[in-house]
Amino acid sequence: MAVTPPGGLKTDRRWLTLLLALAIDGVWGDPANRWHPVAWMGTAIARLQRHAPRQGPTAPFLFGLCLAGGGAALSALAAWVLARALSRAPRPVAALLEAILLKMTFSLRGLLAAGRSIEAALEQGEVETAQRLLAWHLVSRDVSRLDASQVAAATIESLAENLSDGTLAPLFYYALAPRAEWGLAAAYAYRFLNTADAMLGYRDAEREWLGKAPARLDDVANLLPARATALWIVACACIAGGDGRRAWRIWRRDARRTASPNAGHPMAAMAGALGVELEKVGHYVLGAGLASPQTRDIGRARRLVGVAAALGVGMLALLHLTRR
Repeated sequence: MAVTPPGGLKTDRRWLTLLLALAIDGVWGDPANRWHPVAWMGTAIARLQRHAPRQGPTAPFLFGLCLAGGGAALSALAAWVLARALSRAPRPVAALLEAILLKMTFSLRGLLAAGRSIEAALEQGEVETAQRLLAWHLVSRDVSRLDASQVAAATIESLAENLSDGTLAPLFYYALAPRAEWGLAAAYAYRFLNTADAMLGYRDAEREWLGKAPARLDDVANLLPARATALWIVACACIAGGDGRRAWRIWRRDARRTASPNAGHPMAAMAGALGVELEKVGHYVLGAGLASPQTRDIGRARRLVGVAAALGVGMLALLHLTRR
């Protein structure tokens, strides 16, 4: 007779679910928005934003806090209910379905494809096309005045940052949750916080106070994943033809030069690994004195992102396999 442990699932097979989720993402990528939970989160946030108070700092701040905290709690609850339901299914079916649900919280294939499309446009000398692709897929700031090298730099920065908060962070929380059914809940709670920050965490007149709580909660949630991602980039630097020692040195030297307490960690490690200077004009310079990024460096960054993601997922899976 099978004995169900206190965690609720017959066995903690998160190692298998992690590997399956990465494989599903690599083979199929993302479904259409109408089937994607993160798209649903974005729609809900946009609708709630329309009802946000506009006067003074206190009311918008509290509204943003309730939106981020409440949305994360509801997302976690829905994922927890699904995980509990899956615990009653046959083990192979449960692992596959949970892997599909987990895959919805990250998109490594989409990230690498976005980098490749920008690289291809620059290779053809189509800087304006590359700018449009960069703005569409990876960044929210105005990129219309960036030259080819600056577009390459922004692409490399985004690849490194999104490796952390777009791929490894939800998997990090899934793997490290104390109980198996809490893992999916933690991944979805994180994904809601990160989506809320991406939509509201700006310092314009409308969102200055509304987005402050989502931004701070997202900062806290990314503290450990960002640093773990930087470490994995350092460990894999040589695979992209880079330098692991330089990646470590630039990471330790430049990680705190960005306004974000987290984004600078994977970006600085990437700058050192590739031996390029990453600059956001008027804001920061990472890897000062290194070479200016070229189009080919985007390809090197994509390789490094892919390998670092595989290492990260492999290590998280190994953690659970050895626990068994």
